[in-house]
Amino acid sequence: MKLMTMRSASAAVLLACTLMAQAADQPPLNLSDQIPIGPQVKVGKLANGLTYYVQKNGRPEKKLELRLVVKAGSILEDDDQQGLAHFTEHMAFNGSTHFKRNELVSYLQTIGVKFGADLNAYTTFNETVYVLPIPTEKREVVEQGFQVLEDWAHGLSFNDADIDSERGIVLEELRLGKGVDDRMNKVLLPKVLNGSRYAQRLPIGKEDILKNFKYDAVKRFYRDWYRPDLMAVVVVGDIEPADAEQLITQHFGKLKNPQNERPREYARIPERAEPEGVVFTDKEIGSNSVFIRYPIQAWEPGTTIADYRQKMIENIYGFILGQRMHELTQQANPPFLQGFSGMSGVMRGYRSFVAGAVLGKGGVTPAINALVQEDQRARQYGVTESELERAKKGLLRNFERMYNERDKSDSSGYAGEYIRNFLDKESIPGIAAEYRYANELIPGIALSEVNAAVRAAIPDSQNKLVVYSGSEAAGTLTPKADELLAVASAAEKISVSAREEKVYASQLMAVPPKAGSIVSQTVNAKLGFTELVLSNGVKVVLKPTDFNNDQVIVTGLRFGGWSLLGDQDLFSARYASNIVHQMGVQNYTPSDLVKVLAGKTAGASASVSSLNEMASGVSGKGDVETMLQLLYLNMTQPRKDPVIYSAYVDRQRELAKNNLARPESILGDTITATLYNNNPRVQRAPKPADFDQLGMDRAVDLYSSRMSSAKGFTFFMAGSFDVEKVKPLIATYLASLPVGDIPVAFKDEGVRPVRGVVKKEVHAGSEPKSTISLSFTGETQFSSQERMRLQALIEVLNIKLIEVLREKMGAMYSGGIRGGIERIPYQHYAVTATLPCAPENVDKVLAATFAEIDKIKESGALDADLEKVKATWLKNYRNGLRENGYWMAVMMNAFVNQSDPAEVLTYESRVTALTAAELKETARRYFDMNNYVQVVLYPAK
Repeated sequence: MKLMTMRSASAAVLLACTLMAQAADQPPLNLSDQIPIGPQVKVGKLANGLTYYVQKNGRPEKKLELRLVVKAGSILEDDDQQGLAHFTEHMAFNGSTHFKRNELVSYLQTIGVKFGADLNAYTTFNETVYVLPIPTEKREVVEQGFQVLEDWAHGLSFNDADIDSERGIVLEELRLGKGVDDRMNKVLLPKVLNGSRYAQRLPIGKEDILKNFKYDAVKRFYRDWYRPDLMAVVVVGDIEPADAEQLITQHFGKLKNPQNERPREYARIPERAEPEGVVFTDKEIGSNSVFIRYPIQAWEPGTTIADYRQKMIENIYGFILGQRMHELTQQANPPFLQGFSGMSGVMRGYRSFVAGAVLGKGGVTPAINALVQEDQRARQYGVTESELERAKKGLLRNFERMYNERDKSDSSGYAGEYIRNFLDKESIPGIAAEYRYANELIPGIALSEVNAAVRAAIPDSQNKLVVYSGSEAAGTLTPKADELLAVASAAEKISVSAREEKVYASQLMAVPPKAGSIVSQTVNAKLGFTELVLSNGVKVVLKPTDFNNDQVIVTGLRFGGWSLLGDQDLFSARYASNIVHQMGVQNYTPSDLVKVLAGKTAGASASVSSLNEMASGVSGKGDVETMLQLLYLNMTQPRKDPVIYSAYVDRQRELAKNNLARPESILGDTITATLYNNNPRVQRAPKPADFDQLGMDRAVDLYSSRMSSAKGFTFFMAGSFDVEKVKPLIATYLASLPVGDIPVAFKDEGVRPVRGVVKKEVHAGSEPKSTISLSFTGETQFSSQERMRLQALIEVLNIKLIEVLREKMGAMYSGGIRGGIERIPYQHYAVTATLPCAPENVDKVLAATFAEIDKIKESGALDADLEKVKATWLKNYRNGLRENGYWMAVMMNAFVNQSDPAEVLTYESRVTALTAAELKETARRYFDMNNYVQVVLYPAK
């Protein structure tokens, strides 16, 4: 059945009822049947072996998602090609049969396709995937999109000069990836992957080969592996399937496989011969952790309904194990800060049961004990009936939500499914079929089956790898490798008992609060808003939409925040909302809430920040009342829990201790300190001792001093709801909020950036890496149009920096400029450039960046560059008009900036009216070379 775009929620409900009635007439599922390919997608194969997937889908409108998938990654590289699978991907943007170097990116920008954000590609061990989203309004653009894919498939130029130019960019990418994670991977991957070839074929490759490989080496990789029998073309979006098939045949039917094909084999991961412990320490590690990998098993996804049912069983016990591990972090003296265990994929064709944890102050032993014993508890005693029923409810609700959204699902999500089908054999029966499978199979899953699967999955005393990675900071107790194994082995011998299961309430609030009332209603037909004033003075703006069938989002805003507090309470105030959120609401811990809300899609939180208070929630269409209950409880009944509070503070201390060693953290903290001249009211990276200032009672009091009163709040709601049906819920849960008399305006704390030119160097880290930070700040007059001009200038400058620093100089892989204008707490602007590069290139990168700024200040932007920015903005705007999140941002921005939300309706004309000449004056206003802060990170001396 072809997916259809519904015109109304009632039509969606009617179709759902029809399909369920049809399903009732179908014979019961036969578990031995093969899982079919769903009718929503056409899967075909050309004579040359190329596979294709085609699906018509209307979201987003007038857009097409194109993918070229190649079953060729770094694992196939010869010894002289290490890094060249990834290098080949880079060359796809550097000249082909129909596009000279840099022409492709430039052309795509003119049609609103942004490099990096939209146009992209990635290379892994086993595949390379090219991502190309294009608009469909013009036929020539669609045809050109298929031409781009064809060029990638067999038309890359590989000009010698272009190869040499690209070396610098790839080497900068390699440099950017250097650091503690890279050092750790080089030590641990050979161990984790049991000495497999994978560990010798990291996609980024080897520096000496990237610098010196012969031109034919990369061409040879392309000749050998970019061939139709290893390729798939994925086409999902606003196109007729027959048209898409014709274009695929036209562009890819002529591709030929090489005469002497090299066999496409997947690397084997050998079995582990004996248990092993591995210890890795580094002074820059952000957190100490332990990881246990049990024996790796060969595995292929099943193809029958029975296999699908087994996957559901695994999802169920995986969810339950995750919940159990989370609960351990909520107890007194928790054994770890975060923990997990479950079945995990390793590489294609393999998986393994794993367990791991981020360590707390107790170190390795309590963490390993808890991980092993909790898994052994599940292995010996299984899961409980109530855990199973909650997991079933949650799983069924997830399928229901996906089914409800089937005609509102983005094309990119479908494209991802088909990529996984081609690469990993993931089944693609379609959500209508999967919804049927879920409703017929999940209720019949028995506790005995789940417990049998748990026993089969969780190993017992087998050859395992136990890995510790930790900081070299003073006071850190580092275990020895043999000690790791000894602790794990001892933990397996400790007897465990069955869990004691609590009984949980079946509903969140037994008695709702006494309802208030709606005292006035205004309809804004132009924007589709219904504006309510409640009996307690709270305002509500409703935006019902048909953008999704099962999504409602709510945000409440009010000014104030911790700007009203004295210096002595600032640190506590910054953590107060997180502390309260950790402890739950009413009589429920966060873990309790998960259980009480099983089978519902609803969540909510509330927070106090620098200048405002916010309450937000999200729910499915049928769970709006539960979401509003959660909002009410978050604001009025925060819960105190000394045990959870203590665990949270210990966790923050530990993270702060290790964070201080990271070069990126040191740079960020230095930028903040320099820019604001160590002003105590500006948040800095915390030190462990800072948490001595916290107290549970004070944190809750600070939170409640703001959130216990809803005075001055305006709530915005967008999504799939009926105004008349939601009004009684608003009267019950929002009109009943208390509105004690508190100040509801923020205070300008007087925090201002330094003036003049300030330059500072930071020396941290052991890798040859630098990062340049430039900050331009000052006061200005806020307006929506001025904000747009500055943002356009920033986008144009980013285009020039890519052209110059990346493509021309090869001095940077990624980086750029961001910034904007804000109205509060005072009208000001901030523009920041972040430019990673080699230490020896710092001066060249600075000079080139300033040169590009000067060019725009002197001559203005190029019309062609501004048109590229406009094309991207207009594309995003048209898509955004069909997104609940976009309209929520429109309403919130209007509230914060005290502007007219109807400005959204003139956005297109305002973008079109922007001129390149305006950007010259804009650059002169905001890039004052007598007022900026420059901080540069260099390696430690």
